[in-house]
Amino acid sequence: MWWMKPGFRLHCQLWYPLSKTLAEDAAVKFAKENGLDLVSIHPGYVIGPMLQPTLNFTSEGIINLIKFGTKLYSDGIYRLVDVRDVADAHILAFENPKAKGRYLMVGTMIPSSEIMEIINKVYPALGQFQRYKESSSVESLTYNVSRARAEDLGVEFTPVEITIKDTVESLKENNLLNF
Repeated sequence: MWWMKPGFRLHCQLWYPLSKTLAEDAAVKFAKENGLDLVSIHPGYVIGPMLQPTLNFTSEGIINLIKFGTKLYSDGIYRLVDVRDVADAHILAFENPKAKGRYLMVGTMIPSSEIMEIINKVYPALGQFQRYKESSSVESLTYNVSRARAEDLGVEFTPVEITIKDTVESLKENNLLNF
């Protein structure tokens, strides 16, 4: 949601993304006033293996998609990035003196139905695909998120199939998803 202007976020009471935008604006201002270089990493919907044994927002969204067919986003499109890729981006940005500005971290844009297809292919025992019906709004996707700057930094995005599989495995290992 980094593409929205602060006024829109305020009007819609999108407090979390508004706080992220205002924090970045303050950091940019501070860096400029103090002659500092600033690099910001902006991840999409972060999934992958969890360090903690409890649910976070993104993991809960995947569980709700699996169990109930509930989409997190009204358009049914997930802008996914593997947590390990986000970690790599931070390291690469720190180590590369030429790194500057904003880096968008979205490994893939994928409809909910394709996420479910991947899950059902790897875990047929879940048998949840029939619960999910894709809405026609998916066809109206009119933008994409470029990976070019992140790839120029040296990020090698994890294939979405691996990220989804590792997410489900992590949920299973933490007894948050049983099958």
